Amino acid sequence: VQLQAYGGGSVRPGGSLTLSCRASGRTFSNYIMGWFRQAPGKVREFVVAISRNGNSAVYADTLQGRFTISRDNDKDTVYLQLNSLKPEDTAVYYCAARYGLVSNQNVYDYWGQGTLVTVSS
Repeated sequence: VQLQAYGGGSVRPGGSLTLSCRASGRTFSNYIMGWFRQAPGKVREFVVAISRNGNSAVYADTLQGRFTISRDNDKDTVYLQLNSLKPEDTAVYYCAARYGLVSNQNVYDYWGQGTLVTVSS
């Protein structure tokens, strides 16, 4: 499956963004979808994953409450709503797909190219 992430940009602290990731090539609803991020000089970290039908999600402990994942299987797209953004949220955000059950694991089969989010005043 091919993944195309978009929607990143520059935003001021406290602002919001919605990231999207569109899949193509295979049946989207077969995959657990995840979002990860990599800040400058840091390792890539898990953000959130969502189940195949969208009914359940697992968030990184430090991010739940500000970020919300959703998916639309009819549009082959997963979304990540980022609210109350902080400068430390600045990172390249990646979407990824894998089989299995929703969890916070970081081993995924397919990765998108990433979209940059910059939070700065």
